[in-house]
Amino acid sequence: MLSCLQARLLLLVSISVPLSLGQAAVDFNVADYPNDNGRALEIKWNIPNLTAGVEHFDYTYSIQRAEAAVGPFENIYDITENSGSYVDGSLNPYDAYLYRVRIAIPTGESFSPVKGPFKPIANYYHTGRTNVLVGVLITAILVGAFILYGKRGGKLYMRPIAGLEAVDEAIGRATEMGKPILYSAGRGTMQRPATIASMNILGSVAEKVAEYGIPLIFPNNDPVAMAVAQEVAYEGYSRAGHPENFNPDNIFFVTDSQFGYAAAVDGIMLRQRPATNLFFGTFEAESLILAETGNSIGSIQIAGTDSSIQMSFFVVACDYVLIGEELFAASGYLSQDPQVLGSLKGSDYTKLIIVAVLLIGVIMTILGNTTLSDWLTIQ
Repeated sequence: MLSCLQARLLLLVSISVPLSLGQAAVDFNVADYPNDNGRALEIKWNIPNLTAGVEHFDYTYSIQRAEAAVGPFENIYDITENSGSYVDGSLNPYDAYLYRVRIAIPTGESFSPVKGPFKPIANYYHTGRTNVLVGVLITAILVGAFILYGKRGGKLYMRPIAGLEAVDEAIGRATEMGKPILYSAGRGTMQRPATIASMNILGSVAEKVAEYGIPLIFPNNDPVAMAVAQEVAYEGYSRAGHPENFNPDNIFFVTDSQFGYAAAVDGIMLRQRPATNLFFGTFEAESLILAETGNSIGSIQIAGTDSSIQMSFFVVACDYVLIGEELFAASGYLSQDPQVLGSLKGSDYTKLIIVAVLLIGVIMTILGNTTLSDWLTIQ
């Protein structure tokens, strides 16, 4: 039988020895977490005796954090493996934090030495997105080179686009018949890429129309788009040398209601009987309503939109339809502006490079080499 003093001494040894051993075995480091916005620190640890400790002494380890200025420490993560890492996120940028490891057994606890203060710092450059930077630089170099080549008189070839080649024919038909041309950019606002592309096309159309003195009617669904269209059309008339032929009343706001707009445009078609309808821009459910009305009065119709769903309706009711990116290439095709053509050629060659890199990456991955596919991954 042990005496009371011997039992107490044995209990103290059983508590102090594991805790001191556990404390000595704790090794952890804290550093700023890379490629973030300054809200995270990364803690890495190595506790070789963690498994043995769990088996023999029932150790538990946890990471504790405290704000350097206000404290106290609080548990933020329970360690379950002998080596690993934990990202402490949602911190305040540039605030100071202290860290320690708590070692506990059922009969007591101990703590590693406090480390810190550590401050999360915002990174100016995301090293995991170097591939994006390389892609942007390649695209910028190609676009800039083609624009410079075009401005110096170089020939920038674009394949013939039937719908755009028919614009001159459609304007000529309206001239022969003495009827107006109706232009619609749909329901898009000026934030939509298709609406911006439509305004670029409008400038070229207005320049051609001004030479023949044909009325160009443009009902709008958005007041901002109307104001932009008036300025673009006036510039087109001015480039043609006939600013006096421009009538701002022909470019007007109708309504921002979807089917109210469709009804208004249909009414204009039925009253004015335009020889040509040009639909370039953002269209939704009203696309077939407009196109069918124009088809019923015998107008030549050319359409283009960035919506594949609405494009299918234009195909069945219009004479010519711009497919896919032809809408965005239209302004350069019509105006032969070297800046627009250079941008198109640069983006086309960029796509060829992307396709080539993807094919090479697929072949390398099939052969068991993932170097390229890993580098292309955006973090």
